[in-house]
Amino acid sequence: RINPRTVPKARTMANLTLAADLIARICLVAMFPFSAVEKIWDWDDCLAQTNAAGLPGGRVMLIAAIAIEAVTPLLIVVGMWDRAAAAVLAGFCFVTAFLYHPFWNATDFWLKGAPSKGREHFWQFLKNFGLTGGLLLVVFAGVPANPIDVARHPLSSTRDRS
Repeated sequence: RINPRTVPKARTMANLTLAADLIARICLVAMFPFSAVEKIWDWDDCLAQTNAAGLPGGRVMLIAAIAIEAVTPLLIVVGMWDRAAAAVLAGFCFVTAFLYHPFWNATDFWLKGAPSKGREHFWQFLKNFGLTGGLLLVVFAGVPANPIDVARHPLSSTRDRS
């Protein structure tokens, strides 16, 4: 038997949960569309940075980065193919941490008081790892899903209720 007094309370809680989820998703991915726009506006410098990784295909990599940073956040926020989008963006963050923030190569990492490129890269490296972790929560959390179900249905959404 349903108690009519608890129905509005349950709806309110469900709405709050949806709002919290939406706010969390926006906060998690807010930086990426701005980064995509910056890459377009500052194409030459960004291409030089992309080429600095020493990998072939700098232009293709930069275009792919722009596409990933522009599209996947939208999919994550609206909950459309969000698990796949979050997995792609998590992989992007993980790879860019190693390719573009090699703090271990910096000779100034342990210098006291002076500005340090090594420490700057260290914090950027850790930021990328934090983002990777948050994005993996989108992949494996939400409506509880185990990794086997996600692997079987990689385009499923955390908003699927079935």
